[in-house]
Amino acid sequence: MFRNNIYKYIGISCICLAYAACKIPAIVGKTENKIVPAHYNNSQDTVNTATVKWKEYFTDPYLVALIDTALKNNQELNITLQEIEITKNEIRARKGEYLPFVGIKGGIGIDKVGRYTSRGASEANVEIAPGKETPDPLPDFLLSAYATWEIDIWHKLHNAKKAAVTRYLSTVEGRNFVITTLIAEVANSYYELLALDNQLEIVNRNIGIQTNALEIVKLQKEATRVTELAVRKFEAEVLNTQSLQYDIRQKITETENRINFLLGRYPQPIARNSQSFDNVIPATIHAGIPSQLLANRPDIKQAELNLAAARLDVQVAKAQFYPSVGISAAVGYQAFNPSYLIKTPQSILYSLAGDLVAPLVNRNAIKATYFNANAKQIQAAYNYERTILNAYVEVVNQLTKISNLEKSYDLKSKQVEALTQSINISNELFKSARADYMEVLMTQRDALESKFELIETKKQQMNAVVNIYQALGGGWN
Repeated sequence: MFRNNIYKYIGISCICLAYAACKIPAIVGKTENKIVPAHYNNSQDTVNTATVKWKEYFTDPYLVALIDTALKNNQELNITLQEIEITKNEIRARKGEYLPFVGIKGGIGIDKVGRYTSRGASEANVEIAPGKETPDPLPDFLLSAYATWEIDIWHKLHNAKKAAVTRYLSTVEGRNFVITTLIAEVANSYYELLALDNQLEIVNRNIGIQTNALEIVKLQKEATRVTELAVRKFEAEVLNTQSLQYDIRQKITETENRINFLLGRYPQPIARNSQSFDNVIPATIHAGIPSQLLANRPDIKQAELNLAAARLDVQVAKAQFYPSVGISAAVGYQAFNPSYLIKTPQSILYSLAGDLVAPLVNRNAIKATYFNANAKQIQAAYNYERTILNAYVEVVNQLTKISNLEKSYDLKSKQVEALTQSINISNELFKSARADYMEVLMTQRDALESKFELIETKKQQMNAVVNIYQALGGGWN
């Protein structure tokens, strides 16, 4: 009768556990959309500039040396490398959770119970050997090995390890994305530095031109052909141009320091060849097809891995509803006297137990974790779609920018050539009194501005070449 009752209670318990496990709240997930347009601007060419190594893409030896230094010393990149180590250790921790845990335990204690208690009365005057009674108080010495193991029948622990591995791979892609960004930042700052050098050179040349014009105006005043007003106007123009050089020098200092910061070092001069700026021709770009972005862009691969990890987290959270099965065991020696501790078999202890545990009532915390995991999975899916869309938009923008800047540069070059010739023409006309001094001043000012704009356009061209390389996913490989 007693045995039947035990079986009945065990059966009821199993039914309750099964019911609790099967009653899992329903969730609605999201399937990511990874469809991209078939081409850029109707081009089906699959050759992709992203496959070119950065040392081959950038040909300036000074720039190559700067990028190489940045990849070794940049603090942000080194911080990212430690993130990789952290996630690698997380894999080790998750792996240990589904393996048996074995330990050793030793202990010493003393136990004194009341004489007039059931235990005290039963132990009083009990002989453990002829003429030897149980000591009071009773010492306790223990030396044993023990093991615990959760049997991962629902793959909860294995999925947690897979999620950790996926996040490790995600941090590796995160490092690759930092590399592409770092290379682009160094290159863009370097080309900005070359542009500022050329602007400073133009300002210095223009100061010489304006100073010569000022001397001519002074001679014209002595010949009573112009007034003092013309002299003052030319002097003001020379002073204004001279002040520009200090603004440019400040920008040069700040740009050099920005590069030094990216290189992880304190301010120092940046080696460069400013004379090569005018001769730099933007590289020929092969954008390939949009689907290649999924393989080339580190941020897209990182978002994809984060999505995979989030889905594994949902499976881990779901497994919390199921019963967990655990096994524990111990073997060792225990006695009240050290001299009896290793007596066999009297002092041997051993145990073996299994347990089946499942949540039955008040599962709100488990439900919250499950719903949160699903919400993060949906977030990761949207982030993946957004990353793909952003990558495509970046490539299209840069391709259009390269095309438009090329046309703009050709027109501005002709503008600079025309205005440079007009300076000599206006000076000759002014000497022969066929043009007034304001025409000379305006011509010089327009020529200076056009040269600045030409250099700015060239810099934007170089930035676009750098940015399209980054947008296509080049640099990390």
